[in-house]
Amino acid sequence: MRKLFGTDGIRGVAGVAPLDRRTVFAVGVALARKLGAGATVVMGMDTRESGPWIAAALAAGLRESGARVESAGVITTPAVAFLARKHGFSAGVVISASHNPWEDNGIKVFGGDGYKLPDEVELGIEAEIERVLADGGGTSSEQQIPFGNDNQKSEDELPEVNEAYRAEYVRFLLEAVPGISLDNRCVVIDCANGAASAVAPQLFAELKGTVEVTHASPDGRNINLNCGALHPEIVAAEVKVRGASMGFTFDGDADRALFADEFGNVVNGDAVMLACARDLAARGELAGDLVVATTMSNMGLEAAFKRSGIKMLRAPVGDKYVLEEMRKSGASLGGEQSGHILFPARATTGDGLLTALVVLDVVHRSGKTLGELIADLKNFPQVILNVKVREKVPLDTLPAVAAAIAEAEEELRDSGRVVIRYSGTEALARVMIEAESQEAMTRHAEAIAGAIRAELGV
Repeated sequence: MRKLFGTDGIRGVAGVAPLDRRTVFAVGVALARKLGAGATVVMGMDTRESGPWIAAALAAGLRESGARVESAGVITTPAVAFLARKHGFSAGVVISASHNPWEDNGIKVFGGDGYKLPDEVELGIEAEIERVLADGGGTSSEQQIPFGNDNQKSEDELPEVNEAYRAEYVRFLLEAVPGISLDNRCVVIDCANGAASAVAPQLFAELKGTVEVTHASPDGRNINLNCGALHPEIVAAEVKVRGASMGFTFDGDADRALFADEFGNVVNGDAVMLACARDLAARGELAGDLVVATTMSNMGLEAAFKRSGIKMLRAPVGDKYVLEEMRKSGASLGGEQSGHILFPARATTGDGLLTALVVLDVVHRSGKTLGELIADLKNFPQVILNVKVREKVPLDTLPAVAAAIAEAEEELRDSGRVVIRYSGTEALARVMIEAESQEAMTRHAEAIAGAIRAELGV
């Protein structure tokens, strides 16, 4: 079992273990040791106020073990993956907690191939981190750990930002979707006051149309705050008010995107996969007529795919696990309901900005609106309840919880689905129930969530 790494890197409250300065420094030392002599690392971050001091501590740890560090500054997570692969870095590191609130932060690591690290590699890095901490933090004494124990950034220790990297990433996106155009449409973009704020305005300025940019004024504490992919209803309302053709909304590090159609309806990752899969199939580019989704994707998506002669596989939640299944099955499209969409022919990881361009391109070539492209997607009623937990113990060891789950599974065996799992990035248990009956869905979701809350609730 991994202790530090979740489904999307190391994550927690900034300044508190494992994101206290001493541990972050140790992560840098351990990573450099694992990468080996002569390692080079490219680093980026989102807009949280803790980003600079975490980046400085991590860079100091990397340099302590002989790695050379370059910085792309504030930039999206997929941009760092692209830069690591393009320039032959040993690794790419992103300081971000994605959709989490500003108080949190995290460390995501990509290999030099641009892919997220396999679980076994992360386990090896964890073991090395433990050794570094046991040896006194990788330095000869506690006092030698840079910056003392406070969380004030040291500008002197931050790597110099290579401003050319951002422009290079924008060029990559435009080249990845040749001929992309807004067709003089008006679109609304919600940057979540996150990393997209530094890239999206420049990217969409290259296209022919009217672009209304919102939530692109980060102050270190407003990332994801009542905006972005956590609140897609915000961009949907803006589309309606402005009479726009479409809306895009990103999470804090812009590795995923959600949409709004011309009517101001929220369009999630399931609908995006449907539109993109049909487009690829029509052009003979949907390998094996197969799409990889996750356990959270709606049964309605499965039914819509079936009508189009497309098979759907389900992977565990987490874009890295979707990608693993795609590489095994040879699929050319995969993703998550939450908006992580994977186009392996174009990029090595989920990329919200790339997804926005691909969806625009599908709309452009189809001559239809986004709403028209997904009009036949009829979702089963679905509810997801998040329960804050104080610890993550196997749910089948809790009799009341196990009984509530078993009762739901028995009743919904032929008319719904029950998916109960812990979040890989937060102290949450997620209860997802899908059913033809709204009443049964609500009843079972509340019963299971109540049982978990009684046993493990904060």
